Amino acid sequence: MDHGRADFENFVAHNTDALTRTAYLIVWDLPEAEDLVQETLLKVAGRWHRIRRMDHPVAYARRVLVNLALSGADRHGRRRRELTGEAPPERGDESGESGAIDTQDELMRALAGLPPRQRTVLVLRYFLDLPEAEVAAAMKCSLGTVKSTASRGLARLEQTLRTTNDTRSIPT
Repeated sequence: MDHGRADFENFVAHNTDALTRTAYLIVWDLPEAEDLVQETLLKVAGRWHRIRRMDHPVAYARRVLVNLALSGADRHGRRRRELTGEAPPERGDESGESGAIDTQDELMRALAGLPPRQRTVLVLRYFLDLPEAEVAAAMKCSLGTVKSTASRGLARLEQTLRTTNDTRSIPT
């Protein structure tokens, strides 16, 4: 086995779980996340001879993953709804929930209700703790766009969580 292939296999072994977690938090569907990671790894494998020489090959793979996730966000969601027959999600509608929900579940549901770009920025910035410059590079946008998108996403998360908590505290 050549050295490049061994390097790639090592890269896959050490980064697949993190890429899958990232993809899941962006697309909110495990089979779709796994598909995105496989597509990402195929693209990375095709350019591995150049990518392996980079300072941060996982950052490149993450950028590919984000691009794939964002470019197919609407298409994948529509396809999943067509296959399962489920209705399109209504953003911010938590009225069907009853009882206490643990804080992490509330956060994850609120995160899932965000538009794909806002969710992606928040996942990369706060879940993966990437610097704003790396988020901008991964999303091929400006630093200002990352900052404003994060700000809007956080405000929307706060609004959703506040609404959820207010709804639960109203006696029925």
